[in-house]
Amino acid sequence: MNQSTTRMLNRVKAVYLFIRDNGPVSTSQIAEEFGITDRTVQRDLNVLEHNGLVVSPNRGRWRITEKKVKIS
Repeated sequence: MNQSTTRMLNRVKAVYLFIRDNGPVSTSQIAEEFGITDRTVQRDLNVLEHNGLVVSPNRGRWRITEKKVKIS
């Protein structure tokens, strides 16, 4: 795996953990916490949402789902 892919996966994992520990949270809160753009946050959230790990039942407010995940 190349370095940029590893960095992205580590960030996505960190975003998931942030939502789990602080959710529901807004896209802007995530961007501020990690010092990244709203667009980058949206890409990361798309990965998490595609895998059934987060949802946004209230537009722009994200929370984790009940799906079990093993974090290493």
